[in-house]
Amino acid sequence: MGKLEGKIAVVTGGSAGIGLAAAKRFAEEGAHVFITGRRQSELDKAVKEIGPNATAVQADAADVGDLTRLFDTVKATKGRIDVLYANAGIYEFTPFGTITEDAYDKMFNINVKGVIFTVQQAVPLMGEGGSIILTGSVAGSKGFEAATVYGATKAAIRSFARSWTADLKARKIRVNVLSPGPVQTPGFDVFANDDVRNYMKSLVPLGRIGEADEIAKAALFLASDDSSYVAGVELFVDGGAAAI
Repeated sequence: MGKLEGKIAVVTGGSAGIGLAAAKRFAEEGAHVFITGRRQSELDKAVKEIGPNATAVQADAADVGDLTRLFDTVKATKGRIDVLYANAGIYEFTPFGTITEDAYDKMFNINVKGVIFTVQQAVPLMGEGGSIILTGSVAGSKGFEAATVYGATKAAIRSFARSWTADLKARKIRVNVLSPGPVQTPGFDVFANDDVRNYMKSLVPLGRIGEADEIAKAALFLASDDSSYVAGVELFVDGGAAAI
């Protein structure tokens, strides 16, 4: 029997990268997984990769109306949520002094506003003992060049986990943050030339870029009963970057 046998999971930003890797792990362990993304073509491809235990719902995490439609769909088809992985997010790096209002609004709308309303709408569908996982980042705890806004959004995510652990303690719903370091994803390829890759590797004591499935394995731990006594923590999966 899988670690998530019979569970219902929702993974936002599940059409690529870390979200897709986690959705695949969850499905392999017996969960039915709802994934979201903004592009239907990527969602269709992801569902084929995940297999028959996957349902795609096109949704923008920053759009509260889209989130309402997502959770209405989950409620109508499965009736509940056991695991929520609020993973959808973006990163854009701009040097301090060149930050625009549009860049600020875009990152905070998706990374912060989107997470608040994702969790707030999901919780009514969750029973006692459910697991909520939030995607943070090593950038929320350490300072990096050109990451002023992104780092601030991820610091907010860490705060959410503390507050929501207190808010949901009576329902025994666990809230934890999973914070990756540099990870090989399609998004990483957009901005990472050889110089950027070498710089990122230099920040990691293990000396390499992580793989999406390495983050997914940690997400499975937080989603399953293996972490039944883990709440309010930030789990770094970063090759030691935050610690050293």
